[in-house]
Amino acid sequence: MTNLFDLTGKVAVITGASRGIGQAIAEQLAEAGAKVVISSRKQDGLDPIADGIRAKGGEALAVAAHNGSKEALQALIKSTVDAYGRVDILVNNAATNPHFGTMLEAEDSMWQKTIEVNIMGNIWLTQAVVPHMRQQGGGKIVNIASINGLRPGRMQGIYSMTKAGVISLTQTLALELAGDNIQVNAVAPGLVKTKFARAIWENDVLLEAIINRTPAGRMGEPEDIAGMVLFLASPASNFATGQVFVVDGGVTIPTI
Repeated sequence: MTNLFDLTGKVAVITGASRGIGQAIAEQLAEAGAKVVISSRKQDGLDPIADGIRAKGGEALAVAAHNGSKEALQALIKSTVDAYGRVDILVNNAATNPHFGTMLEAEDSMWQKTIEVNIMGNIWLTQAVVPHMRQQGGGKIVNIASINGLRPGRMQGIYSMTKAGVISLTQTLALELAGDNIQVNAVAPGLVKTKFARAIWENDVLLEAIINRTPAGRMGEPEDIAGMVLFLASPASNFATGQVFVVDGGVTIPTI
Protein backbone atom coordinates (compact mmCIF):
# COMPACT_ATOMS: atom_id res chain seq x y z
CA MET A 1 0.00 0.00 0.00
CA THR A 2 1.22 3.49 -0.84
CA ASN A 3 2.34 5.53 2.15
CA LEU A 4 0.13 8.60 1.90
CA PHE A 5 2.42 10.50 4.28
CA ASP A 6 5.65 9.86 2.37
CA LEU A 7 7.39 13.09 1.31
CA THR A 8 10.43 11.51 -0.32
CA GLY A 9 11.71 13.73 -3.13
CA LYS A 10 9.67 16.73 -1.99
CA VAL A 11 11.15 20.11 -1.06
CA ALA A 12 9.56 22.03 1.82
CA VAL A 13 10.13 25.62 2.92
CA ILE A 14 9.23 26.35 6.56
CA THR A 15 9.38 29.86 8.02
CA GLY A 16 9.84 30.67 11.70
CA ALA A 17 11.68 27.36 12.00
CA SER A 18 14.39 28.16 14.53
CA ARG A 19 12.26 27.05 17.49
CA GLY A 20 8.83 25.97 18.67
CA ILE A 21 6.18 24.97 16.18
CA GLY A 22 8.30 25.76 13.13
CA GLN A 23 11.17 23.61 14.37
CA ALA A 24 8.82 20.70 15.11
CA ILE A 25 7.28 21.01 11.63
CA ALA A 26 10.70 21.02 9.94
CA GLU A 27 11.82 17.96 11.88
CA GLN A 28 8.57 16.10 11.13
CA LEU A 29 8.64 16.83 7.40
CA ALA A 30 12.32 15.85 7.20
CA GLU A 31 11.54 12.59 8.99
CA ALA A 32 8.86 11.93 6.36
CA GLY A 33 11.52 12.27 3.65
CA ALA A 34 11.34 15.91 2.55
CA LYS A 35 14.33 18.10 1.92
CA VAL A 36 13.62 21.02 4.23
CA VAL A 37 14.62 24.65 3.84
CA ILE A 38 14.28 26.36 7.21
CA SER A 39 14.07 30.09 7.68
CA SER A 40 13.88 32.70 10.43
CA ARG A 41 15.45 36.09 11.08
CA LYS A 42 18.80 34.93 12.47
CA GLN A 43 21.20 32.43 10.93
CA ASP A 44 22.70 31.41 14.27
CA GLY A 45 19.31 30.23 15.46
CA LEU A 46 18.78 28.10 12.36
CA ASP A 47 22.14 26.34 12.05
CA PRO A 48 21.73 24.05 15.10
CA ILE A 49 18.27 22.99 13.89
CA ALA A 50 19.63 22.13 10.43
CA ASP A 51 22.55 20.25 12.01
CA GLY A 52 20.13 18.25 14.15
CA ILE A 53 18.06 17.25 11.12
CA ARG A 54 21.17 16.19 9.23
CA ALA A 55 22.41 14.19 12.23
CA LYS A 56 19.24 12.11 11.99
CA GLY A 57 19.81 11.42 8.28
CA GLY A 58 17.65 14.21 6.89
CA GLU A 59 18.53 16.94 4.41
CA ALA A 60 18.26 20.58 5.49
CA LEU A 61 19.26 24.01 4.23
CA ALA A 62 19.20 27.00 6.60
CA VAL A 63 18.51 30.43 5.06
CA ALA A 64 18.00 33.52 7.22
CA ALA A 65 15.16 35.75 5.98
CA HIS A 66 12.95 38.31 7.75
CA ASN A 67 9.28 37.52 7.14
CA GLY A 68 8.56 41.25 6.87
CA SER A 69 10.96 41.76 3.94
CA LYS A 70 9.70 40.99 0.44
CA GLU A 71 13.24 41.01 -0.96
CA ALA A 72 14.51 38.59 1.71
CA LEU A 73 11.63 36.18 1.09
CA GLN A 74 12.15 36.26 -2.66
CA ALA A 75 15.82 35.47 -2.03
CA LEU A 76 14.77 32.58 0.22
CA ILE A 77 12.80 30.94 -2.57
CA LYS A 78 15.57 31.62 -5.08
CA SER A 79 18.06 29.91 -2.75
CA THR A 80 15.68 26.96 -2.44
CA VAL A 81 15.27 26.55 -6.19
CA ASP A 82 19.00 27.04 -6.79
CA ALA A 83 19.75 24.26 -4.28
CA TYR A 84 17.01 21.76 -5.06
CA GLY A 85 15.39 22.82 -8.33
CA ARG A 86 11.83 22.92 -7.02
CA VAL A 87 9.44 23.88 -4.21
CA ASP A 88 6.65 21.44 -3.35
CA ILE A 89 5.54 22.59 0.09
CA LEU A 90 5.36 26.01 1.71
CA VAL A 91 4.61 26.30 5.42
CA ASN A 92 3.92 29.91 6.41
CA ASN A 93 4.59 29.66 10.13
CA ALA A 94 6.50 32.84 11.03
CA ALA A 95 4.50 35.39 13.00
CA THR A 96 4.87 38.23 15.46
CA ASN A 97 2.76 39.65 18.28
CA PRO A 98 4.51 42.78 19.58
CA HIS A 99 1.47 44.37 21.23
CA PHE A 100 -0.26 42.95 24.30
CA GLY A 101 -3.07 45.39 25.04
CA THR A 102 -6.20 46.89 23.56
CA MET A 103 -6.37 47.65 19.86
CA LEU A 104 -7.20 51.32 20.33
CA GLU A 105 -4.12 52.06 22.41
CA ALA A 106 -1.68 50.42 20.00
CA GLU A 107 0.84 52.57 18.14
CA ASP A 108 0.67 52.56 14.35
CA SER A 109 4.07 50.86 14.24
CA MET A 110 2.62 47.85 16.09
CA TRP A 111 -0.17 47.54 13.53
CA GLN A 112 2.24 47.87 10.63
CA LYS A 113 4.76 45.34 11.94
CA THR A 114 2.12 42.72 12.76
CA ILE A 115 0.31 43.05 9.43
CA GLU A 116 3.58 43.04 7.48
CA VAL A 117 4.95 39.88 9.09
CA ASN A 118 1.73 37.91 9.67
CA ILE A 119 -0.09 38.67 6.41
CA MET A 120 2.16 40.28 3.83
CA GLY A 121 4.97 37.81 4.46
CA ASN A 122 2.60 34.95 3.62
CA ILE A 123 1.48 36.75 0.47
CA TRP A 124 5.02 37.50 -0.70
CA LEU A 125 6.14 33.91 -0.20
CA THR A 126 3.08 32.54 -1.94
CA GLN A 127 3.69 34.84 -4.90
CA ALA A 128 7.25 33.54 -5.07
CA VAL A 129 6.45 29.81 -4.90
CA VAL A 130 3.30 29.52 -7.02
CA PRO A 131 5.08 29.85 -10.41
CA HIS A 132 7.31 26.92 -9.47
CA MET A 133 4.39 24.84 -8.20
CA ARG A 134 2.45 25.52 -11.39
CA GLN A 135 5.40 24.42 -13.49
CA GLN A 136 5.70 21.22 -11.44
CA GLY A 137 1.98 20.43 -11.70
CA GLY A 138 0.97 21.14 -8.11
CA GLY A 139 1.97 21.84 -4.55
CA LYS A 140 0.90 22.36 -0.96
CA ILE A 141 0.64 25.61 1.01
CA VAL A 142 -0.03 25.41 4.75
CA ASN A 143 -0.66 28.62 6.66
CA ILE A 144 -0.39 28.60 10.44
CA ALA A 145 -3.32 30.65 11.75
CA SER A 146 -4.66 30.52 15.33
CA ILE A 147 -7.91 29.94 17.16
CA ASN A 148 -7.63 33.68 17.81
CA GLY A 149 -8.42 34.06 14.13
CA LEU A 150 -11.76 32.37 14.81
CA ARG A 151 -12.58 34.46 17.87
CA PRO A 152 -10.45 37.25 19.33
CA GLY A 153 -8.04 36.74 22.19
CA ARG A 154 -8.19 39.29 24.99
CA MET A 155 -5.43 41.91 24.75
CA GLN A 156 -4.34 40.30 21.47
CA GLY A 157 -6.63 42.15 19.09
CA ILE A 158 -4.12 43.04 16.38
CA TYR A 159 -2.67 39.53 16.35
CA SER A 160 -6.18 38.03 16.27
CA MET A 161 -7.17 40.27 13.37
CA THR A 162 -4.14 39.24 11.34
CA LYS A 163 -4.83 35.57 12.00
CA ALA A 164 -8.42 36.05 10.80
CA GLY A 165 -6.81 37.59 7.72
CA VAL A 166 -4.63 34.49 7.31
CA ILE A 167 -7.77 32.32 7.33
CA SER A 168 -9.46 34.50 4.71
CA LEU A 169 -6.26 34.53 2.65
CA THR A 170 -6.14 30.74 2.84
CA GLN A 171 -9.69 30.35 1.58
CA THR A 172 -9.25 32.85 -1.26
CA LEU A 173 -5.97 31.34 -2.43
CA ALA A 174 -7.52 27.88 -2.32
CA LEU A 175 -10.22 29.06 -4.73
CA GLU A 176 -7.71 30.72 -7.03
CA LEU A 177 -5.17 27.87 -7.09
CA ALA A 178 -7.33 24.73 -7.03
CA GLY A 179 -7.22 24.50 -10.81
CA ASP A 180 -3.43 24.35 -10.62
CA ASN A 181 -3.55 21.34 -8.27
CA ILE A 182 -2.25 23.50 -5.43
CA GLN A 183 -3.99 22.84 -2.12
CA VAL A 184 -4.02 25.70 0.41
CA ASN A 185 -5.09 25.02 3.99
CA ALA A 186 -4.65 26.54 7.43
CA VAL A 187 -3.93 25.10 10.85
CA ALA A 188 -5.38 26.97 13.84
CA PRO A 189 -3.55 25.99 17.03
CA GLY A 190 -4.78 26.71 20.51
CA LEU A 191 -2.30 27.48 23.28
CA VAL A 192 0.99 25.71 22.56
CA LYS A 193 3.98 25.60 24.90
CA THR A 194 6.41 27.76 22.93
CA LYS A 195 8.59 30.77 23.66
CA PHE A 196 6.17 32.80 21.52
CA ALA A 197 3.32 32.11 23.97
CA ARG A 198 5.43 32.25 27.14
CA ALA A 199 3.66 35.37 28.47
CA ILE A 200 0.48 33.31 28.68
CA TRP A 201 1.63 29.93 29.96
CA GLU A 202 4.07 31.36 32.50
CA ASN A 203 1.17 33.30 34.07
CA ASP A 204 -0.36 30.79 36.48
CA VAL A 205 -3.74 32.52 36.58
CA LEU A 206 -4.07 32.71 32.80
CA LEU A 207 -2.81 29.15 32.32
CA GLU A 208 -5.18 27.68 34.89
CA ALA A 209 -8.14 29.42 33.26
CA ILE A 210 -7.18 28.04 29.84
CA ILE A 211 -6.54 24.49 31.10
CA ASN A 212 -9.87 24.52 32.93
CA ARG A 213 -11.75 25.18 29.70
CA THR A 214 -9.69 22.75 27.62
CA PRO A 215 -11.37 19.32 27.42
CA ALA A 216 -7.98 17.66 26.82
CA GLY A 217 -6.81 19.10 30.14
CA ARG A 218 -3.46 20.39 28.90
CA MET A 219 -1.85 22.90 26.59
CA GLY A 220 -0.51 21.78 23.24
CA GLU A 221 3.04 20.80 22.36
CA PRO A 222 4.74 21.80 19.08
CA GLU A 223 4.60 18.18 17.92
CA ASP A 224 0.79 18.27 18.13
CA ILE A 225 0.77 20.90 15.39
CA ALA A 226 3.51 19.28 13.32
CA GLY A 227 1.41 16.13 12.85
CA MET A 228 -1.44 18.09 11.30
CA VAL A 229 0.97 19.95 9.03
CA LEU A 230 2.41 16.63 7.84
CA PHE A 231 -1.10 15.55 6.83
CA LEU A 232 -1.68 18.80 4.92
CA ALA A 233 1.74 18.64 3.25
CA SER A 234 1.31 15.05 2.12
CA PRO A 235 -0.73 13.21 -0.54
CA ALA A 236 -3.13 12.17 2.25
CA SER A 237 -4.80 15.60 1.96
CA ASN A 238 -5.03 15.89 -1.82
CA PHE A 239 -8.79 16.53 -1.78
CA ALA A 240 -8.72 19.02 1.10
CA THR A 241 -8.34 22.70 0.28
CA GLY A 242 -9.49 26.01 1.72
CA GLN A 243 -10.06 24.47 5.14
CA VAL A 244 -9.10 25.48 8.67
CA PHE A 245 -7.94 22.54 10.79
CA VAL A 246 -8.26 23.43 14.47
CA VAL A 247 -5.80 21.78 16.86
CA ASP A 248 -6.69 23.10 20.31
CA GLY A 249 -7.51 20.20 22.65
CA GLY A 250 -11.20 20.96 22.24
CA VAL A 251 -11.24 24.59 23.46
CA THR A 252 -13.45 25.80 20.62
CA ILE A 253 -16.03 23.02 20.84
CA PRO A 254 -19.41 24.82 21.00
CA THR A 255 -20.99 24.12 24.37
CA ILE A 256 -24.11 25.23 26.19
